[in-house]
Amino acid sequence: MTAKERPWVLGAHIGTLLGYAIAFGSFLVPLFIWLSKRDESEMIARHAKASLNFQLSMLLYGVIAGIMVLFLIGIPILIVIAITNVVCVILATIEADKGGLYKYPVTIEFIK
Repeated sequence: MTAKERPWVLGAHIGTLLGYAIAFGSFLVPLFIWLSKRDESEMIARHAKASLNFQLSMLLYGVIAGIMVLFLIGIPILIVIAITNVVCVILATIEADKGGLYKYPVTIEFIK
């Protein structure tokens, strides 16, 4: 990873925590980075795409858990989703800082 790629790669992961402050912010940062840098750097594109797919998966799981709140099982699932999201984003950022690509668990590959 070059010095020019590093902030974009790290930002693609850690920037998803914006979702805790702004609605749908969790996937806006990796989407912006992927759209703007995918032709410029394969490494940036891979990290942004992995992060975006994970965040879209978490959004889908959150919507399903939100519906399950009606059956009282959704609240603990929402808590697990939030904790999983934060832990995975931190692990992915650490791995990206080391130069590796973190394989997010339970990710649906929306963007190939």
